[in-house]
Amino acid sequence: MIFATLRSNDILILLILLFPRMHLSSYEEKVLQDLLKWQQKMQKQPNLADKASKAVQDKINRIIPEKVHQAITATIKQMTRAVLTGAEFTTPNVVQSDSLEGIESAVKKKIDFYKKAGAAEGGITGAGGFLLALAEFPILIGIKMKLLFEIAALYGRPIGDYRERLFILHIFQLAFSSQKQRQKVYEQMSNWQAKSSLLPDDIHQFDWKTFQQEYRDYIDLAKMAQLIPGIGAAVGVIVNYRLLNSLGTTAMNAYRMRWLEERTLPDNAPVAALPSAR
Repeated sequence: MIFATLRSNDILILLILLFPRMHLSSYEEKVLQDLLKWQQKMQKQPNLADKASKAVQDKINRIIPEKVHQAITATIKQMTRAVLTGAEFTTPNVVQSDSLEGIESAVKKKIDFYKKAGAAEGGITGAGGFLLALAEFPILIGIKMKLLFEIAALYGRPIGDYRERLFILHIFQLAFSSQKQRQKVYEQMSNWQAKSSLLPDDIHQFDWKTFQQEYRDYIDLAKMAQLIPGIGAAVGVIVNYRLLNSLGTTAMNAYRMRWLEERTLPDNAPVAALPSAR
């Protein structure tokens, strides 16, 4: 009953205090402080700026032709199915490491590489006009998903398991949602160890259609501004760089949360793909 009244970040703090086996390195202590700030940001109520931003996004949404919306929806649907079933996405070799600092050093380099690659790609397609910018949309989604798979592998996650792929989709949604939707997605991701054990064994039992429909309402509309004639080239480089940076930061904090949550489990509790426990 007590836990039901606590927010996710409060629960993490309480667990750390209760379990003496939770010995943090100096790097992990710094990570914990950063993580708690991020968790508070994910759980905050939408403010006036959030609401104003959503209004602007809705306006941009109305400018985009309906055929474009249909194409984007189809792309998201295909991406969601591909991620969950493993089609079209190669599985990187999982990296085993006991050092969170070492893992995140590699993760930061990976994010930096993809930010630069995405910015270059956005600049080229943004200068190519409407049709090329439209064609770039699924390409960018592919770049984002590839980055997430690379990050998951670096954190030692068994991404051949569809539950890990589902977590990746939650990260994707969390990074590009309105604040109201972000609160909901964040709660779905917290305490993932327990929640994932309740998921069906058969991937086809998962309601992926509902997932993609919900995501469709909160697609990264800033990127869709690149489809508007006259501003595409200016949007391409900056927006791609920022989107990939946001995605990378969100992924790091999501896996940090799991790392610390799982380290608070009792010694006899099963820990799936926890690098520090091997």
